[in-house]
Amino acid sequence: MATEKYSARDVRFQIENYASPGTWVDIAPLAINTWSKSEEEETADVTTFGSNGNAESQKMQIGKSITLEGFRLRDPATGALDPGQTIAEAMNDRLGTSSLTGFRFAHATDTTWVVWAQTRVSLGDQGGGNNDPTSWSATFTRSGASTTAAKP
Repeated sequence: MATEKYSARDVRFQIENYASPGTWVDIAPLAINTWSKSEEEETADVTTFGSNGNAESQKMQIGKSITLEGFRLRDPATGALDPGQTIAEAMNDRLGTSSLTGFRFAHATDTTWVVWAQTRVSLGDQGGGNNDPTSWSATFTRSGASTTAAKP
């Protein structure tokens, strides 16, 4: 079968509930409207006299992060926020080893999740204008290597 384009809206994101390890919670599936995955690297210069003036380097470290953007969801009757957004916002305020939790993502039809077992969360801007819904964004930065897990 030939490969084809797929919709960004079909990718799902979950965060591990730090208060209940092993419990995964969807992050605002009805509110996310943009996501982007970023990668960075750190290299070491290994140029020597024998390089004859040609730069040489090696990749020594890689980093990955995903930013989710959309709307902040709130239950009008109870005031409760989206459960995934609530966990992400709480993780933003934690420090040290307590600042790490699990994060995973996959296309809706994938059979496995990409799992970042240790991830820190940084909240982005929230707000809006007079006639706008309140915006929400968060960046999830991997700490350590990625793994995979079967989807139920």
